[in-house]
Amino acid sequence: MSRAILLVDHGSQHAPANQLLDRIAGAVRARLPGAIVEVAHMELAEPSLAAALARCAARGVGEVVVCPYFLSPGRHTSRDIPVLVEQARAAHPALRVRVAAPLGFDERLVDVLLARADAAI
Repeated sequence: MSRAILLVDHGSQHAPANQLLDRIAGAVRARLPGAIVEVAHMELAEPSLAAALARCAARGVGEVVVCPYFLSPGRHTSRDIPVLVEQARAAHPALRVRVAAPLGFDERLVDVLLARADAAI
């Protein structure tokens, strides 16, 4: 069964913020050549989660792993994204969809944070 990775963030009216998710998706594709990697925004920008899930289904995948691009668990990751997934999945009942945990704690994020602190102006 083929699998797609669907990265989801909040979405923004500020285009560079949305483009960041596209850059992350590109980096995932570079690490996993041939992988199906899509992006979606919860609100304020396109594509929506429903549109991205439909693209995955149209590409013939059997499973989609929705990966919230959020640091911590909260309302969006525990409630909003699962609700949006279930609403979107209704149009694709044969599609298996799983929702991953948010990024959470990882020592590598501490390294990134310290690098940002060192680079602060």
